[in-house]
Amino acid sequence: MVSGTSSLPDNNPARYLRTFVSEAACPTDCTDIVIGAVTIPKYTNEFWTSRQRQASSLHEISYRACFKPQLPRFFIDLLTRKGDTVYDPFSGRGTTVIEAGLRGRNVLANDANPLSRIITEPRFFPPDLPVVEKRLASIPRDTGMASIDLSMFYHPDTEKEIVALREYIIRKRADRRDDMIDRWIAMVATNRLTGHSKGFFSVYTLPPNQAVSQQSQHRINRKLRQTPEYRDTHRIILNKTKSLLRSLSPAEKANLKQAGKKARLLTGDARSTPEIPDSGVQLTVTSPPFLDIVQYREDNWLRCWFNGFDEKVIGDQITMARNPTEWSGVMSAVFRELFRVTRSGGYVAFEVGEVRKRTIQLEDYVVSPGISAGFTCKGVLINQQIFTKTSNIWGVDNMASGTNTNRIVLFHKS
Repeated sequence: MVSGTSSLPDNNPARYLRTFVSEAACPTDCTDIVIGAVTIPKYTNEFWTSRQRQASSLHEISYRACFKPQLPRFFIDLLTRKGDTVYDPFSGRGTTVIEAGLRGRNVLANDANPLSRIITEPRFFPPDLPVVEKRLASIPRDTGMASIDLSMFYHPDTEKEIVALREYIIRKRADRRDDMIDRWIAMVATNRLTGHSKGFFSVYTLPPNQAVSQQSQHRINRKLRQTPEYRDTHRIILNKTKSLLRSLSPAEKANLKQAGKKARLLTGDARSTPEIPDSGVQLTVTSPPFLDIVQYREDNWLRCWFNGFDEKVIGDQITMARNPTEWSGVMSAVFRELFRVTRSGGYVAFEVGEVRKRTIQLEDYVVSPGISAGFTCKGVLINQQIFTKTSNIWGVDNMASGTNTNRIVLFHKS
């Protein structure tokens, strides 16, 4: 039997998944399921754990609807070798490609939202803390107030520092004079704009992967009887930088830099990526937007403002299908493009979800488009995570109402 770490000595993922034994000594539950006109295997086990300490600190960037880095790591270790190319067409915060870079793979990424590149690219080139501190010292803190009302989020002095950072970043970017230190600062600042601790620029608000409206923040402030207090933005950026770098080894930094030099980080529609050559990708690991359950535009309006982006334009570019049939049609075009860029012998690990209170399982709408594009479906892998605590933020028990599984449909190009 196979246990723990991933390996694929005989290029047979089915055998590996069937004989896998979890850290808790549980064997894989194997059953056959019928989706459309095909019968495929379903493998259920705890194939990886999502414990925080088992992931690189470099991943600790908040973004809506992102999966844990242990998910792509499992497939990267299982289905690729060093030097292979790993791709994510819906890259989000860059979890797949950062994990691939850490593990010595080449990377390709795409996302309709330009924020994805903002928060991904600098992490391939982790800076030394003193260099960041020196650069921050060169950026003025005292400037004018924002052109929009942000008083419900920030103390006036904090707001002035944020505006000064914003003006510096946008000006350097427009002049094409921003280097990776500037981009690192932009990335960290973008992810410190709002949150629910003193490690963020704002007064207490929703978790940092969401930005509530000004009106909603007024209500939160009234309910909690709070007013924004001063936060030292430069100190917060340095503290977060130190935290992101804390677990990186010299070998991982070298791997990241090598991957970053060759990386293609695209901003566009996953259904059309002419910049990617045919048959070059060994593995795709991705999680597409799930219907309309995540409001990317509303969640990212403040991040877009900080980076000088129009959130309405960006929101219109992000696929938000209203029903499974419409969503499946969009994914059909994505799979055709994935088949083009995947090399013979390559794989696609397509994470789907249980949405609308688990009444819809999206693998039912993925298998047929994948097969129609030319792939063979190797099965559905269910990673069953054992939760031991409830989610206080949402007020629900994760085992009862929250997400407690990852569902991945695995495809192969023969």
